Amino acid sequence: MEKSFSEIKELLISKGLKATHQRIVIYHLLFNSFEHPTAELLFEKLKINNPSISLGTVYKTLDTFVQTGLAEKVLSETGSYRYDANLNSHHHIYYTDTKEIVDFYDSELQELIIAFFKKKSIPNLKIKDFKLQIQGEKVDIAEKSN
Repeated sequence: MEKSFSEIKELLISKGLKATHQRIVIYHLLFNSFEHPTAELLFEKLKINNPSISLGTVYKTLDTFVQTGLAEKVLSETGSYRYDANLNSHHHIYYTDTKEIVDFYDSELQELIIAFFKKKSIPNLKIKDFKLQIQGEKVDIAEKSN
């Protein structure tokens, strides 16, 4: 569900952040993106309508969003970070051939993982959250049915 600029402004303020124009446009693009973009990709898209924005500002702002719980970093296979503003409980599928990261929701899998860790005890660890990242190649639907 897309967030408006005014909703984003209120969200930033609720997290104790100044709702600057740059923060608003960066979060708007990130929140409404389903591609788990890199900072560089966000910068390329943002600079079209915001020519004064710098790549450094995009990086710094994304770090602020991660620190305040407005976004999460998603590590790709190449070691670079992508960003996700979808804070609902979900996992990721990473397509190694196309480099896409897509959200994956499965409540049964979520329950299985929770049950597993309730039975297992890992010394000196209190689990706050977990994310599963599944890696694979994109398969054509016609190819899959054969």
